[in-house]
Amino acid sequence: MFSIVKSGDGRRLLAFETSGDPKGHPVFLLHGTPGSRVGPRPRAIDLYRLGIRLISYDRPGYGESERFEGRKVEHAAADVEAIADHLKMARFSVIGRSGGAPHALACAALLPDRVASAAALVSIAPPDADGLDWFDGMAQSNVDAYRAASEAIHHDSAEFLQRLKTRLAGNADAIRDNPESLLSWLAPALPAADRAVVAHGGIRGLLLANYQNSVVRSSFGWLDDVLSFRRDWGFEPGRIVNVPLLLWHGEHDTFSPVGHFRWLADRIPSATPVLKPGAAHFAALPAVPVTLAWLRDRARERYEAVV
Repeated sequence: MFSIVKSGDGRRLLAFETSGDPKGHPVFLLHGTPGSRVGPRPRAIDLYRLGIRLISYDRPGYGESERFEGRKVEHAAADVEAIADHLKMARFSVIGRSGGAPHALACAALLPDRVASAAALVSIAPPDADGLDWFDGMAQSNVDAYRAASEAIHHDSAEFLQRLKTRLAGNADAIRDNPESLLSWLAPALPAADRAVVAHGGIRGLLLANYQNSVVRSSFGWLDDVLSFRRDWGFEPGRIVNVPLLLWHGEHDTFSPVGHFRWLADRIPSATPVLKPGAAHFAALPAVPVTLAWLRDRARERYEAVV
């Protein structure tokens, strides 16, 4: 069911959808970069089987949500809370994949009394991660985008900002004409494990619908995501102490290199780290249903223990 709600600051409109079991455990699914509320997500029948009510929304600038220029990763917590309030949900879980994973960490860190459990799949680490060679093992396409973002932010470079805007706007135009274009562009950087996942007809169809919906109005969501990942996130991942957190990663990931996973796992007290041998970035997609079951069970255990 598609709905519109005011954002956490009350100034913008956010588009969100609910699917699955209306009486099930509520879980927010935070999409990747680029991405949208349409997924990729499990089928409704699978959500019913899991006992999950799934809530997904377009981050500002994506899909039907209004842009929030200058947003930080931390702002996702207020937006998720606004949607939860609208739906009258006292507690809920969050799962974020790829570009959604830092936003899931934000919710766990900043809403510890409302987030019952959390999962961050194939996440990057903050830009100021001490001791981490941030770009080591990263695909060149991501290195170029993040370095341009860093130049635009830290050196107030209009040239680098315009370069990044032009590149992402061009990508968005290509996706509108043919959503296959993004996967074709990424193909040279995909490890064999990722190529196998995105070749699956069902998964590929979900990805293409997701990409197409993400840029239906503009490329600003994509731009603001990239910039936000290279700004101060607005919170420390080490603040996640009481919220059970699953950190899931593929050892051959080239978009979020495994060093980022290890850095987060070493610093988040409540983390349960899972590193999958032989897997890469897109293997997080078929891992979502199992992760939803983990979130449901950890939430029940946490609050049954309190009672």
